[in-house]
Amino acid sequence: MDDRRPLVSVIVPCYNQAEYLSEALETVLEQTFTNWECIIVDDGSPDNTHDIAVEWLQKDSRFKYIKKENGGLSSARNTGIETARGEFILPLDADDKISPNYLGLSINEFQKDQELKIVYCKAEKFGAESGLWRLPHFSLQGLAKSNMIFCSAVFRKRDWELVGGYDSKMIYGLEDWEFWVAILKLGGNVKRLDVIGFYYRIKKDSMAKSMSENEILISRKFIANKHLDFILNEYDALLKKNNEMNNRLSSEKYVINLFTKMFLGFKIFK
Repeated sequence: MDDRRPLVSVIVPCYNQAEYLSEALETVLEQTFTNWECIIVDDGSPDNTHDIAVEWLQKDSRFKYIKKENGGLSSARNTGIETARGEFILPLDADDKISPNYLGLSINEFQKDQELKIVYCKAEKFGAESGLWRLPHFSLQGLAKSNMIFCSAVFRKRDWELVGGYDSKMIYGLEDWEFWVAILKLGGNVKRLDVIGFYYRIKKDSMAKSMSENEILISRKFIANKHLDFILNEYDALLKKNNEMNNRLSSEKYVINLFTKMFLGFKIFK
């Protein structure tokens, strides 16, 4: 282990994903950046996650294992990060993969920019679908409307501590989006690496596809209520940028309609 470079803790929650777990862990083992630990969090999984994890503990001492009662994805990630020794954190879902240079390239960026909060990369889909995962370029105004940073981005543990971790009340999904907003509303920079470093497995029964419209709306409302200051501030900045302020912002109805239409997808006032 290279003690001259910061330690990165890779957090791998697993619930009913044992069949894919070894593929994910193999990509951690293959990292060219060697100063890492990998914490497998068994979120009360009823499959053979424990057996697979034990095999990896025997392969390399940098792999760790935690078993907990089922509490959902946010709870599992938080449990792993609480015990993490690393200065930096990389969440990795048990059915996804990363490229061998992802950790090294990410840490290089953090060492160049002390104001950096999040490093992510380009992504590619595999499984039921394949090809480049085309996500919008990052901007705060864009983040106020929707998420464009997937879960497997690198951040500092101290920033996770500062915002209180992933919000475990977000049980329907979009917890990554809420977490990025919580971190970035406090300031700091974001860097997207110009390489494909993350591989997102598409399954027919994936969580994203199984979310109902009502569950999505519940999650979006939760984010809106929790981070209303950030969202309205970025919408205001967007309007100024597009020279659309004028007299319309004097109308309370206009402001409310703008927010609800752009963020929640409907108008309150006719």
